[in-house]
Amino acid sequence: MTGRRRALLLLLLPLIPVLAAILAATLAPWVAPHSPTASRLSARLTPPAWQGQGTVAQLFGTDLLGRDVLSRLIWGARISLLIALAATILGAAVGSLLGLVTGYYRGRVDRVVTKLIDVQLAFPFVLLAIAVIAVAGPSIPVLVVVLAIGSWVGHARIVRGLVLGLREREYVQAAKALGAGTPRVIFRHLLPEVLSVILVLATFDVGRIIILESTLSFLGLGVQPPTPSWGSDLRDAAAYVRQAWWIAAFPGLAIMIVVLGVNLVGDVLRDILDPRTVPATRQA
Repeated sequence: MTGRRRALLLLLLPLIPVLAAILAATLAPWVAPHSPTASRLSARLTPPAWQGQGTVAQLFGTDLLGRDVLSRLIWGARISLLIALAATILGAAVGSLLGLVTGYYRGRVDRVVTKLIDVQLAFPFVLLAIAVIAVAGPSIPVLVVVLAIGSWVGHARIVRGLVLGLREREYVQAAKALGAGTPRVIFRHLLPEVLSVILVLATFDVGRIIILESTLSFLGLGVQPPTPSWGSDLRDAAAYVRQAWWIAAFPGLAIMIVVLGVNLVGDVLRDILDPRTVPATRQA
């Protein structure tokens, strides 16, 4: 088996839980056995089906309001993944664009953006999230913007560092000598060179943002009830961990498995797309 095929096989393995979560989120109205917000107090804290008092109708049991845990997991995947993907795309787009512009122009624009990056890195993200959400109010669009604010910095720093070296390459200088304008140089010649790095960074950001969204929802700053999300389910389960372990266990496992799968996909993509590691892989 060649190194390239081995890398592709390693990519498929962690993709399985990620694709399963995406599929469940996409087909949530059809695969969820119950409504995620329907309460039935007579069935509250029903254990999973394999325990003594459990039933197959509630495979993963019910929570403190009698809502089906499996249905909330499936619908929570839709909310958590949608927020993570939207925040990742927004943060990657803004950060990469700023990195391209500041790395190419340098000068005053570069100094201003660099100082802004330093200030944000020195400011605790949770305090920033509390301040923004306190002013704008808790909602999914505000949460997406807050998470994007926390993710653009990494893209801007890394893309800027790459562009500082690429702008001196011969093909860039030749394009400028032939009369290519700044937008053409940036988007036609520099962006394709850093696109693979942006993709790998964005992959890692998805897992990180899922955890951040769950953290903010756990603190009551993210997705608001009755909308299901993995973080809000963990918040509801905090006072019932000893009495009903399954309420916290299944959302926690979902977060762990999906984030681990996304990070492993990012590792494999980095090995495949990084030209410095491809020769070593082929020789293996």
